Amino acid sequence: MTAPADFRRRSLTRLLAGLGVATGTVLVTRPQQVVDAIAPAFPRDRRWLVRVLGARLVAQHGAVLAAPERRLVRLGSAVDLLHAASMVPFVASPRYGPAARVSGGLAAIYAAIALAVAPRR
Repeated sequence: MTAPADFRRRSLTRLLAGLGVATGTVLVTRPQQVVDAIAPAFPRDRRWLVRVLGARLVAQHGAVLAAPERRLVRLGSAVDLLHAASMVPFVASPRYGPAARVSGGLAAIYAAIALAVAPRR
C-alpha cells in the first residue's frame, strides 16, 4: 500500500476514534440528558451503566486515537461487537430496548467501519 493511502487510513481511524472519545465523554458527563433523549423509560437508578459505557468508550477510543494501529483497531472492534451482542437480549424490552438498540447498533456499525478503514500495516 502506498504511503498516502496509509496516511488516509490512519487519519480516518483517528477521526473515528475522536468521535468515540467525544461520545464517551458525553455519556460520562451528561448521562441523564442522553437517556432522556434516547430512552426515556430507562431507569434512573441504572444511569451508572451509561457512565461505565462512556468510560469504556473514552479508554478504548483514546487508545486508538493515540496509536491508530490495525491490531488495536481490531481489538476495539471485537469489544464493540461483544457489546452489540450483549444488547440483543434487551432489544424487545420496553424499558431497556431503545437504549439497547441504539447502543448495540452504533457499536456494530462502528466496529464495521473501523475495520474497513483501519491501517493495513
